[in-house]
Amino acid sequence: MEKVPYDLIVIGSGPGGYSAAVRAGQYGLKTAIIEKDPKLGGTCLHVGCIPTKALLHTADVWERFVHSEEEGIVCEKPRIDYPKVIDRKNKIVAKHAKGVEFLMKKNKVEWIKGYGVLKGGGRVEVTGEQGTQALEAKNILLATGSEARMLPGLKPDTERILTNIEILNLTAIPRTLAIIGAGAVGVEFASVFSRFGTQVTVLEMLPRIVPVEDEEISKELERVFRKNKIRVETGAKVESVEIVDSCCKISVTLSNGKKEDLAAEKLLVAVGRKPNTEKVGIENTRIELDRGFVKVNQWQQTAEPGVYAIGDIVAGTPQLAHVAATQGMVAVAHMAGKPATPVNRNRIPGATYTEPGIGSVGLTEAQARAQGYKVKVGKFPFAANSKATILGSHDGFVKVVADERYGEILGVHIIGPQAFELLGEAVAAIEAEATVETMMHTIHAHPTLYEAMGEAFNNVYGLAINA
Repeated sequence: MEKVPYDLIVIGSGPGGYSAAVRAGQYGLKTAIIEKDPKLGGTCLHVGCIPTKALLHTADVWERFVHSEEEGIVCEKPRIDYPKVIDRKNKIVAKHAKGVEFLMKKNKVEWIKGYGVLKGGGRVEVTGEQGTQALEAKNILLATGSEARMLPGLKPDTERILTNIEILNLTAIPRTLAIIGAGAVGVEFASVFSRFGTQVTVLEMLPRIVPVEDEEISKELERVFRKNKIRVETGAKVESVEIVDSCCKISVTLSNGKKEDLAAEKLLVAVGRKPNTEKVGIENTRIELDRGFVKVNQWQQTAEPGVYAIGDIVAGTPQLAHVAATQGMVAVAHMAGKPATPVNRNRIPGATYTEPGIGSVGLTEAQARAQGYKVKVGKFPFAANSKATILGSHDGFVKVVADERYGEILGVHIIGPQAFELLGEAVAAIEAEATVETMMHTIHAHPTLYEAMGEAFNNVYGLAINA
């Protein structure tokens, strides 16, 4: 077996892996990227972030057609051509997959097709169509991502029981859909298909939906979901699932203790994601795991010399594409001897692309109080924002969590129109360590959605103008 020395071998080509490979190429490191799938891009591009958001955009457009008369536009008998919806989604994915491939060539990153396994001592064994080859590198970056968790006894299929992969390739809109799990994946698909006309039921074992968000955000999303005829059951425990007469029968114990049998044409299991750390050669190294997740230091280094880890497999950080990409930048800068800033957990933005959207960064109100801060909160409703009125999107609010003593911005939590885009100002403010006063004096253009951000900062001190 041929031995080829590299400065860096990246295992996995998701946003973390390919971004790290590009940066390594920019730094002049001889780099190879190993990918087991036929195309580069990983889960996010092919069966995650990008195709899901393509469907969410179509749902936004469709909702405009359904309510077009409110805009003064008469649109008689609009219909959804769902195969074309899926075709558009696939074209978007294909375009960006080619884009990633182009970036590898542009930055002189070698694409090695096959399955990579760590062998210890800076060695990686790759098995692919060309057989098995042994590679060596000064540094190795493990970016193998994650896959959907499945409930015990269940297996995904293309007909009834779905994960994020199968639901993206449905050929028709289901009449009924049950979703187990109300994290980002579950609520986003609920938001898509309910607007397409599907009767959706969301089952969440925890006391509230989107449980990582501020409690008031969870309450508002549940309120809007119920208003839009999405059934939401929190504190619900799924006892069993079986296929009966070509539909899914889900036996559930509800929060009030009552048992109910639900029937749905399709069942989406969205109960989280598990790290892909099995069968990648962890046992051949000194890498330490925590419940399957890789332990790393601030520079993304593992306990195995020369081996770094990023993304969904890393312990203690959220499984988000932009986190993986940022961690990749940190790791490559460190191995190249360049300046690097470690990822700060409290400055990671979260985005959920429901309608209304959710954007958040920093501490929730409950977290801030638990950490001993004397908290002041400023809120501003989109119902009082003129641009939101123009868009016909009145639900939601901006919430600022601040330290009363120094005016430090501890967290910003948004639910409302384009919340995931509006969040950028808050992330930059927290990263720059701006105070509430700084943001109060920042001029916000009118009429805009982001005026609501300025009003919320003012309302920390009870000085909002339009509320």
